[in-house]
Amino acid sequence: MKLGNPVRLLGVVLIALAAFFVAFQPVRLVGATPMLQTPRPHLNLGLDLQGGSHIVLQAEPTAQTQVTNDAMDGVLRIIRNRVDQLGLAEPAITRQGPNRILVELPGIQNPQRAIDLIGKTALLEFVDTGPVSLPAGTTWQGVDTSVLPDKTTQHVPKKVILTGADLSDAQVQFDQFGRPQVGFTFKSSAAKTFEDYTTKNVGKYLTIVLDNVVISSPVIQSPIPGGKGVIEGGFTLESARELAVLLRGGALPLPVHVVENRTVGPLLGRDSIDRSVHAGYVAIVMVGLFMLLYYRLAGILADLALVVYTLILFALLTALGATLTLPGIAGFILSLGVAVDANVIIFEKVKEELRGHKTLRASVSTGWNRAVVTIFDSNTTTLIGAAVLLWLGTGPVRGFAVTLILGILTSIFTAIVVTRVFVDLILETSLARYIQSLAWTGRSREPSVVAAGGSGGGAGE
Repeated sequence: MKLGNPVRLLGVVLIALAAFFVAFQPVRLVGATPMLQTPRPHLNLGLDLQGGSHIVLQAEPTAQTQVTNDAMDGVLRIIRNRVDQLGLAEPAITRQGPNRILVELPGIQNPQRAIDLIGKTALLEFVDTGPVSLPAGTTWQGVDTSVLPDKTTQHVPKKVILTGADLSDAQVQFDQFGRPQVGFTFKSSAAKTFEDYTTKNVGKYLTIVLDNVVISSPVIQSPIPGGKGVIEGGFTLESARELAVLLRGGALPLPVHVVENRTVGPLLGRDSIDRSVHAGYVAIVMVGLFMLLYYRLAGILADLALVVYTLILFALLTALGATLTLPGIAGFILSLGVAVDANVIIFEKVKEELRGHKTLRASVSTGWNRAVVTIFDSNTTTLIGAAVLLWLGTGPVRGFAVTLILGILTSIFTAIVVTRVFVDLILETSLARYIQSLAWTGRSREPSVVAAGGSGGGAGE
């Protein structure tokens, strides 16, 4: 036996084991201690499989800003920043038409919380109200009239010193009593302005206003250098976190409102998973049986290669953090067929060489080389189509494209490399005659020349 073949087999085994550990994670680390756990796929599930929120937002023009591509790109970027703060796995945020944005949030069962977070304008202003302290809940109407919580009005000019656009960071903090508050840091240019203002206005009130509503009106007790401060407003931990997220994400350049809000239930997702997994099992079993019955030992080797293919594909999806959707499962099943096709092409080419009366090794070598060219040619067009879907598609369509592209690339690798390693090992043993039997596979389907008037006794000479 050639030394290279066991080494190549060891490489395939190591790749398969690494893929299994990445995809199914049978071991997890608790601190620095490895702990065994039940192996299971660790794929991110899309909106259609685990449920979540489907929200369509529509931007409205204002007197200062019209709905333009630049403005919508700004809205899209800020909403994406805010959604990223939710820590969701691959949410889908895309434009729909000139003034709408589609937001799909897998796993979010409380859409109102998401809407409150991503749809707020979050215009934060630091207003000089001089000797006047305004209670929380006071709203501004115009530039100099405020409405107190008791509905009375008060003339207070709105003299804005800084805005949320001047912030560089905002984080949740806790005061000495454990109450949550929002700490903020101004950008370097605004920090100097803040320090100068607080130095000149000790004893006066700097009112903090969010979306025209007063949330705090603290007195300036001393100059504040460094551009750092806190917002106190009777926050809960959740509301403090959401305000910090809004401030870090920045203010929307256009106001948006919800025109569609749907919740996809987890039961629908579970039903889809069950049906899709069942379809996957049926497809795998039928494909495996076909290869086994038609190509026998060579079919068994192809089935083993398909197992390696499945492990590698799941590992790639897990490592890339891809989101598995219902179309993604369809892409997996389709790519499984592509992987089988590659093995069929190889075996048919080898069969042609065997029928040309070449030796077994020469037939395998020549047939494999001819098959590689055919496999690349047949998969190139599919890859181009999938790449276009990935480029222009959205949401689940992109999931389908990602799964299909990874599946095709993995199938090429397993067919050309993994199956070849298995076959080369068999050629070193007495089982090689079963590879030789490929020459007789499907023989009865070959056309023959029958003598005129005869009963089909043999080929004419």
